[in-house]
Amino acid sequence: MSLSSLVPLIGVSDVVVGLSLGSRLFLIAVGLSLIFGVLGVLNFAHGGLYMLGAYVTLAVVTGVIDNFWIAALAGALAVGVVGAAIEFAAIRPLYDRIDADLDQLIVTFGFVLIIHETVRFVWGSGSYSVDPPALFDFSVSLGGSTFGAYRLVVIGLAVAVLAGLWLFITRTYFGSLVRGTSSDREMASMLGVDVPRLYTAVFFLGSVLAGLGGALSAPLQSTSPALGDQVIIDAFIVVVIGGLGSMTGAFVGAMLIGMMQSLGPQFISAGSIAIPFLAMVIVLLFRPEGLFGGIGE
Repeated sequence: MSLSSLVPLIGVSDVVVGLSLGSRLFLIAVGLSLIFGVLGVLNFAHGGLYMLGAYVTLAVVTGVIDNFWIAALAGALAVGVVGAAIEFAAIRPLYDRIDADLDQLIVTFGFVLIIHETVRFVWGSGSYSVDPPALFDFSVSLGGSTFGAYRLVVIGLAVAVLAGLWLFITRTYFGSLVRGTSSDREMASMLGVDVPRLYTAVFFLGSVLAGLGGALSAPLQSTSPALGDQVIIDAFIVVVIGGLGSMTGAFVGAMLIGMMQSLGPQFISAGSIAIPFLAMVIVLLFRPEGLFGGIGE
């Protein structure tokens, strides 16, 4: 098949859908990457936190106040509190153990099951939907394609989060503490940094980002207990491709995976789900540290 015959298969809507998928993936992946880059904790429960953000947003918008943005903010902050509580109560006691990495993996996987079953107990196993904000609940026609305006909002918010995080990490005092602690925890502690409290704050921030990703996803896909299962796999692929600990890498990796998921079926009708895994394998073979690397990069 020639290139000229392939290009017409790609519409503007396919690109927008891919970028919006990537934007949601970025929000969960950058939190996952930030937590690992600073704490060294590979948080398997991050997908559950993403799902919880969608459910809290659903609960607030349907039962408390009919305002999506307030509900999304409430969902993100509530998930941040849950994440901070997990770090404080279950992960902090493990930092100084000899097999800390293995213990942390087991504990975070345990919270995957706890969050999943809690959601099933509270909201049941059914699927729910949330309407986009009224201001953006319309369609946009461009290049012969039609797509929801809310998708453009999600893309814009992801770019804004990337810029805000970069400024926060590279231009603030707290960001300097984060970068210093990620490089040398013992030295930071000797210089008077309250490392345990800093770790909890970083875990809170990473969890807020996961909750925000889940909240923003609620109008774009059905909310069910299975919501976090696939997204955590995709998030791990993103951070491997982009580089653990890299914000820029998380953004680039997420956009690449989002575009692969959107455009892949256009070229490979069967087996397109394997394309992101193939990309991850290629990166691991030729650049195992990822495309980017380092806190603040």
